[in-house]
Formats: sequence, structure tokens, C-alpha cells
Amino acid sequence: MKFPPTLPGIYIDSQWSSGPQALTVTNPASEQVLTHVAGADGVTAERAVSAAQQAFPRWSTTTGAERAVFLRAIARGVEAQRERLVQVQATNNGKPVSEAAIDVDDVIGTFDYYAQLAEGLDARQDAPIELPTADFAARVRREPCGVVGLIVPWNFPMVTTAWKLAPALAAGCCVVLKPSEVTPLAELELAAIIASSGLPAGVFNLVCGTGVEVGTVLSGHPGIAKVSFTGSNAVGVQVMQRAAESIKGVSLELGGKSSLLVMADADLDLAVELACGGGYFNAGQMCSATSRVLVAAPLYERFVERLKARAEAVKVGDPFEPGTEMGALVNLAQYQRVLGHVQKGLAAGAKLLCGGARPAELAVGYYLQPTVFTDVPLDSALWREEVFGPVLCVRAFIDEAQAIELANDSDYGLVASVVSADAATGERVANALQAGLVWLNAPQVIFPQTAWGGYKQSSLGRELGPWGLQAFQEIKHVVRAV
Repeated sequence: MKFPPTLPGIYIDSQWSSGPQALTVTNPASEQVLTHVAGADGVTAERAVSAAQQAFPRWSTTTGAERAVFLRAIARGVEAQRERLVQVQATNNGKPVSEAAIDVDDVIGTFDYYAQLAEGLDARQDAPIELPTADFAARVRREPCGVVGLIVPWNFPMVTTAWKLAPALAAGCCVVLKPSEVTPLAELELAAIIASSGLPAGVFNLVCGTGVEVGTVLSGHPGIAKVSFTGSNAVGVQVMQRAAESIKGVSLELGGKSSLLVMADADLDLAVELACGGGYFNAGQMCSATSRVLVAAPLYERFVERLKARAEAVKVGDPFEPGTEMGALVNLAQYQRVLGHVQKGLAAGAKLLCGGARPAELAVGYYLQPTVFTDVPLDSALWREEVFGPVLCVRAFIDEAQAIELANDSDYGLVASVVSADAATGERVANALQAGLVWLNAPQVIFPQTAWGGYKQSSLGRELGPWGLQAFQEIKHVVRAV
């Protein structure tokens, strides 16, 4: 795809403009510069917050049904631009077009879902509360929390934006969005769709820029009622610290080091496919990657043999090439970071079963072979830290209790997968795992109706489902004497 040499990276009060930051956007598959985005500085971010504050009194008093009209218009706009958005995501992010298509469909489904929830808000507003006395009456209101700052990552462009933006708008909040400076092109396309939806000026504002310039302002701005951040734990801590200065609400979606448990009665072919899906989808650049694969000892040798063969057969290459299963890592910094994890694993004594290097046939692009380690020390960085790349660590377990213990022995608790032919076993293990979402004999399917978020250091709060809407609402009770 071709883009203009420079794109405006600021959308405030329904007006596009350029800013002082020159953000270079590259194609990770070719290492070529795609365009430059003229992004915002801190002063511009302040202006975006001001525009949202001006729009909030009017937008917050619209009905849920009125807001649903705009949400559905955005969904239809994305639907109409589906093919272009798939191309943009694959070009800027490096993921295969098949994965990019899943992302775009997720965005459509998310806006439609929150339009439906918004339509139901009015009937539930001012619901009566049963009290233990007839001397008083009470009612409950759910009101928008205010202007919100949304800071989203580069691994799922537009998807994480939809997960935050759709419920925020449905709740009646005004928004300032900061896309990742690495992959801003999909969000710029989405902003253009929103602009054509007729959404009132100031309700949605976008400021491209770095975390230092823009993210810091949004996290600490006293005019922001809540900040919702998805990204690394290190930055999440900084966001929370900045937010604490003005006692604002915070939602954090952070890291993961999740496990796939292959029980003794598992279908081996299914287990191998789920392991590859959990480790190599989006080149492993996902917080939900099940990068720790725990296998019942009787199956271990056969599983490892099949996994090695399947990993080596994964077609890595051009996102637009038919049959490509895994694309490039997002940029040079991430590529080097993952290679660093591979080297740390080797230094710790882990056994490299396959992968760990650039595919020989791909001299250009940030490509890495699907990688499998065995004999990984339990105290090593490779076992305990998030790699965010196509790297799996495989370990045998003796019994169900040990499997659960190994899976739960983590600072994170985002997701888990269980493979078992016995429904009772699957349910029992799922109930014992410290994770926000568990898949049983299933790929990592995500629905807008089910919550996203985890235990421990993985999350603070939940996204998606009715919980995602509630994250942008305040509760007000009105009690009166009868």
C-alpha cells in the first residue's frame, strides 16, 4: 500500500491538524518507511482534553439510544472499509491478512455489541432499590464518569481501541485516544470513519505521539476522570503513579505468562494445533500467548516430536502471500528484544529444540522462526518473563496437581488453555487456575460478550462484556424520604 509522505496525526474537535512530532511509520515485513505522522506534543494533548471537557456536558446527557445510533454508524463504516483496513493492518503491523481480517471483524462486532448495550441503558436508569423500611425510597443511576484517556498498544491496532472506545462512548464519556506511535495508521483510518459518522465535535479526539509527550499528559491530567491503558507492566506502573496524583480511575491491561495444559487423555493433534495457535498467532506478540506448555508425562515425548515438526512447518513470510501463517515482528526493537530472550534462555541452560533465528530464506524483514525450548529452568527469565514473540517453553508434569501448581506459579494470571477429552477434568482444572479466561479444547476465541482481564499483575479491572461498560460509569444512588 502507498501512503502520503506525511499524514496529520491530530484530530481534535472534529478538525484534523499536524503537530510538531515527526513519527516514522515502517513496514516490518520490508523494513521500508511507509510514511511519517505529524503527531502531538504535550500542549496539543492538553488542547484535546479541553475539547473533550467542552463536549462532555452535552454528550453525557444524551440517551443511550441516541449514542447507539453513532456506535452502529461507526460499525457500518468499518464494515464498508473492511478490505482497506485489513490491508492497512497487515502493512503497518506485519501480521498475515488472515489475522488482520479477524481483527477488523472484531472491531465491527464490538461496536455493534456496545450499541446494543447502550440501547438498554435508558430502561434501567433510575431503577428502584428495595429498602428495609417504607419511610424512604431509593433509586440508582449509572452515569458517565467523565472525560477519559485511552492509551492503546501496537500489537492489535484498532482492536484494543474498539474495546475501550465503544464502551466509553456507550456510557456517555468523551474521549482522548493515544494510539501507539509504532502502528498508528489503522487508528487514523478509524478516526476518519468516526468523523464521517456525525459524532458531535469534541466527543472523540485523537492525538498521535509518544508516551513521554502525550501519554504522560493523559495519565496525570486533572481534567481526565479515568485513564484506560493497555501495554507493558513497566509503563502501567508509571500510568498508575501519574493517575494517583489526581486520584483518577485507572484500568490496566498488562502482561501475561500463560500456560496451556495438555492432560493425559488429550487429543495430541488438537493439543499441538492449540499450542501453535497460542504461541505463534500474531508472531506471539500478544499478552494472552500461552507460551508455557505443560504436558502430561506419558504424552510428553510424542507431543514434543509433533510440536517440533509442526513449528518447523509453519509458513513464515510476507503477510500478503497466500498461505502465510506467521508474519514479521512489529519493528527492529521488538525483534532484537525477542532474540535477547532466546539468548538468555540458552545462557540459563534451556534446550533449543527448534527455531530461535531468522528464517534463512528471508533476508529482509523482522522475521523469526517459530521457536520451541525444553528443559527450561523454572527460575529463568525465559520461563517467568513475558517474551512477546514466537517462543514456546515445554515442560512435563506428573499429575493434575503439579500441572495446576506450575501454571499458577506466575506473577501473571491473564488466560490459560486446557486440553482434555474428559469434560469433568477440563472443568475441574479450569476452576483451579488463577486466570481471567480459560479455554477448554478451544483456540483463543474472544467474544465482546465475555470479559477480558486477569488476575495478579495482568490486569486492573475488566474490559468487554457489561463489565467493560461499567468501567466507564459512576454509580449514583438517590434516597428520599417518603
